[in-house]
Amino acid sequence: MAKKNRVLLGIYLCLLFVLALSGCSRQNQQANTIQIKGSDTMVNLGQAWAEEFMKADPKVSVAVTGGGSGTGIAALLSNTCDIAELSRELKPEEIEIARKKGFEPKQITVALDGLAVVVHPANPLSQLTQDQLAAIFSGSVSNWKEIGGSDLPIVVLSREVNSGTHVYFKEHVLRRGRKDSQVEFAATALMLPSSQAIADEVAQNPGAIGYYGMGYISPREKALAIAKDADSPYVQPTIENVISNAYPISRPLLMVSRGEPKGLVASFLDFVLSGAGQKIVVKIDFVPVKSY
Repeated sequence: MAKKNRVLLGIYLCLLFVLALSGCSRQNQQANTIQIKGSDTMVNLGQAWAEEFMKADPKVSVAVTGGGSGTGIAALLSNTCDIAELSRELKPEEIEIARKKGFEPKQITVALDGLAVVVHPANPLSQLTQDQLAAIFSGSVSNWKEIGGSDLPIVVLSREVNSGTHVYFKEHVLRRGRKDSQVEFAATALMLPSSQAIADEVAQNPGAIGYYGMGYISPREKALAIAKDADSPYVQPTIENVISNAYPISRPLLMVSRGEPKGLVASFLDFVLSGAGQKIVVKIDFVPVKSY
């Protein structure tokens, strides 16, 4: 019996040793992994940064997924990602939730973006004021002929409410920055899950109008020149016009970490803000926060 117990004890200790090794393996794997979630506007940019960063160390894995800024914030708060990509700043209530969970979110502006307003290439209009945009996207103007276009119903396209792009457009275009405004998107607006979905719909729908980060602009859609008001110049969404602040619908793009960045997360963010990282920003058609 004693011999049998010694055998069983030996097997038990071996199992504990194997489990300990597997635990160490998982910890080591996590230590070499960065999970990034959030803004669909930034997902291509994030993936480009990740690919270049991983070239320097094949042992490192950086996974980037979209889903919207709200998804990124939720993942950061639930500790299921290391970095959230956001196309808007954190709301005070989100910062408060983070503090209650024991960390101070660190917001870092990693690039700039101009929101392009796009229509089908056959649309005769090439420019609009922000007041006209507010009227169109809120539904008070519903036919293109009301603003000098063709006699055609306007099909309003928007990102879903979970999107930071949706929030920014509503606050800065529909509501013109007025905190007391309750203006909402038209009840008939089609809420689409991604910037690419908006691009695809505009490209095949002559009555459509939508918006997305200017990195998505292609010949399949026509980007409109936008003016702050009827007395201001109409400005195209270009890198130069965003840098000079001439284009009226511009915003920062952010990465947010759980507290002060450390270890691999800090190294990744240092790369993003380096000369090499900011050159990738330009390559993906966004605007760098630093000039090199």
